[in-house]
This record gives sequence, structure tokens and C-alpha cells, in this order.
Amino acid sequence: MSTTVLSHSDRCRARLTAAWRLFAAFRRTRPFWGGLWLMLAGYVVIHFAGAPLATALGLGWGGTSGYILGGSMLLFGLMAWTSPHNSTMLGLLGVLAALAAFVAANLGGFLVGSVLGVLGGSMVWGWGEKREKREKGVARGRRAKVGESIR
Repeated sequence: MSTTVLSHSDRCRARLTAAWRLFAAFRRTRPFWGGLWLMLAGYVVIHFAGAPLATALGLGWGGTSGYILGGSMLLFGLMAWTSPHNSTMLGLLGVLAALAAFVAANLGGFLVGSVLGVLGGSMVWGWGEKREKREKGVARGRRAKVGESIR
């Protein structure tokens, strides 16, 4: 019995291929892109909040709104990845947080955060699991008989 010895580059290539397949399976079963845009929007809103956290806490709602709304968008995007069955609710909440950030937090990160948040929240809201492909010859839930026309 002979054993094949793989070189280091072949083992690395095999590991990278396996990791990419796992990532692709993860990405296809969740609202990946919508969650990513929503998390990026949250980061932008937090980044443009402008004040250090200690100062913002002393300012009240005006100072903490960027942190609260940006953090909620980050949370909604992460939750869309971890619990895709709640994507409708999370997408709606993400859109509402992005619109509230436009009013309350430096125009929602100078408009960039709000636009990304509405885009990502809409993508999460509209996400649905992929349907399985139908077999050829299957029409309206039944198999077509030989010689029967399919409409």
C-alpha cells in the first residue's frame, strides 16, 4: 500500500479550498450582504459621532445618539447573520435605526451611514432562502406524463 505525501503548498491549497467552501455555504444561507452593509453603516455612524464616549455620556441624547443608533445597526447586522429566520424584523429595525440616525446623529454619518443602513436593512428585510431547483418536466407540482404538453 502506497501513501501519497502532499507538499506544504498542496495542504495549504486544500485547507483554503475547504475554508472557502464553508464560507460560501455560510454566505448562501444567510442575508450576508445586507448584514455586512448594515454593520458598515453602524460603524460609519459611530465613527462620525465625533465625541469620545466619556464626553458623549455627559451630553445626553445629543451626544450618545450616534453610539446608540450606530451600535444598534451593528447589532442588527450581526443578528441577521446569526439568526436568519428573524431577517424580516431585523431588516425593518435596521432601516428604522438608519432613518433615525439621519435625524439624530450628524445626518447619519454625513449621509453615508444612513444610505448604507437603508440599503443593508432593505436587503436583510427582503432576503429569503433560496428555493430548490425544480426537475425538468415538473409542471405545477406534478410530473408530466409522456406525450402530455406542459403549459
